[in-house]
Amino acid sequence: MTRRTRLAAFKAVLVALLLAFTLFPAFWMLSSAFDARAGSAGKGLLPQEFSLENFEYVLTEGGFDVFLRNSATVALVTVLASAVLALLASVAVARFRFRFRTAMLLMILIVQMVPLEALVIPLFVQVRDLQMLNTLLGLIIVYVALSLPFGIWMLRGFVAAVPKELEEAAYLDGASWGRMFRSVLLPLVMPGLVATSVFSFITAWNEFIFAMTLLGGATENYTVAIGLKQFFGEHSNDWGAIMAASTIITVPVMVFFVLVQRKLASGLVAGAVKG
Repeated sequence: MTRRTRLAAFKAVLVALLLAFTLFPAFWMLSSAFDARAGSAGKGLLPQEFSLENFEYVLTEGGFDVFLRNSATVALVTVLASAVLALLASVAVARFRFRFRTAMLLMILIVQMVPLEALVIPLFVQVRDLQMLNTLLGLIIVYVALSLPFGIWMLRGFVAAVPKELEEAAYLDGASWGRMFRSVLLPLVMPGLVATSVFSFITAWNEFIFAMTLLGGATENYTVAIGLKQFFGEHSNDWGAIMAASTIITVPVMVFFVLVQRKLASGLVAGAVKG
């Protein structure tokens, strides 16, 4: 028993060290965000002067209210558009037989293997030819294109796992294809749809390279990821504003993930009941 106790204590210490190593950056970010003297020398673990000045500066003079609105618009439209298109495309490749079906699936898989940095110039040229540079619409189109390969490939497995007998039973009961899709297929693939929505939201909210390249000097259309760079100076950085802005950026992602996590659990239960 003594040996087992020592082993359990050793594992507990390792877990505690791992948690401390993982959570310390978030703790330091919050501590600096609420510290009016975040950039001063000798800053401790706790705020030296607790204040909301950093958040007030970021949301007013820093213009982060505009950046938050732009990011929310881009992220929500990207999630909705990519979810609808990926779901319809996954149903097509999983349920219907057509020419070049296998080649299309391979192309989708290959696109996921290409580094995003390699797609910056080609997508920039396409958006420029569409005359959508410096616009949120052009950025949304790029984000949807980046999210679709993952979404189609993932949802294809969920759609393929749904027995065809369920669809045939719905048809025999007099349901149309739309009613079958809404009442039978959609609840069963909802967990995969939620998972792809999480990926699309995080991509659209945190992405920096494409946003900086496509928006250029249109500061009124900046998202939070590239709006954060204005607090970095050539010779010094406003650490209080940086940490406050980082906290503001993190909160919507955490809230969205908590809400989606509940939807994911409910989707699993709904799928089991429908089955």
